[in-house]
Amino acid sequence: MLTTMRSRPPAPEARPSTQFLPTVENSIKPPGPAPDGMVWIPGGEFSMGAQNPHDLHDAVGMQATTDSRPVHRVVVDGFWMDETEVTNEQFARFVKATGYVTVAEQTPRAEDFPGAPPESLVPGSVVFAPPDHAVPLTNAYEWWAEVTGASWRHPLGPESSIDGKERFPVVHIAYADALAYAQWAGKRLPTEAEWEFAARGGLTGKLFPWGDDFMEGGSQWMANTHQGHFPDHDAGEDQFTGIAPVAQFRPNGYGLYDVAGNVWEWVSDWYRPDYYTQLAATVARNPGGPAASFDPSEPGVQKRVHRGGSFLCTDQYCSRYMVGTRGKGDVGTGTNHLGFRCVKAL
Repeated sequence: MLTTMRSRPPAPEARPSTQFLPTVENSIKPPGPAPDGMVWIPGGEFSMGAQNPHDLHDAVGMQATTDSRPVHRVVVDGFWMDETEVTNEQFARFVKATGYVTVAEQTPRAEDFPGAPPESLVPGSVVFAPPDHAVPLTNAYEWWAEVTGASWRHPLGPESSIDGKERFPVVHIAYADALAYAQWAGKRLPTEAEWEFAARGGLTGKLFPWGDDFMEGGSQWMANTHQGHFPDHDAGEDQFTGIAPVAQFRPNGYGLYDVAGNVWEWVSDWYRPDYYTQLAATVARNPGGPAASFDPSEPGVQKRVHRGGSFLCTDQYCSRYMVGTRGKGDVGTGTNHLGFRCVKAL
């Protein structure tokens, strides 16, 4: 029988912080009024990456934080950024204007899945399907399922709907879908370095976008994450079981909402676990990611970086709502806890 672990990370004073040097913001002012729904991110030089808090490295999913080290110095220029994740309402406007069909809504091509039986080549996407009992945390297939008919319009399957959920983040978005929306909106996806600079909100080396305490004042929830026993029971102590509308928690220092928890967000960088080691020899300026993808656990799968964690993050399994940590995903796959936000450069 699995045991429930602590409900929040350990005291911050146990965390090594000597590798984080002060964030130095650019002095440039916003170049005019903010585009609708966006906030100004000044850019500057900062320490990028993460260290595990004391004892948290024992959590199963946190072994992946080795790819967010070493902490290294990076410079990014200023830019505008969406204050929230792209919502169903915004994505619906894009689809209405363009007729765009997302990857999850398309019938998979047989040539992309050699050997797959024809009856399995149907539109759909991956959905969190919590078991009704405790399960070992060594096999994620215990709580994920490929659901025929799941898409941004039908997040949990064909019988579900986004009616009344216009302000929820759009999900089941593959990388190509996020790119298409961004191009239509006159924007682009952020680089990983831009995303982390923005998510830190001007703070230096903190565990979270708001500071070092997971619950501010010991009682105030700051993000939509998983409470209770993972994966079979979300207690909803933060007022949400599953995905939440955007902007339900306090923004960070730059006015950005939900840069921790709720849904993961695509960024433009290819994923490599050793990329930070490549950057650490010098101060990188506006790094755009490695030239190609490589994940040793799935060498043939093309992956981009995810950032921010989701409503499924918990210190029992994966605490990657911590601001410097990283996720990754197949560019052709979306889930019901993956969305995106955009940036606009000068």
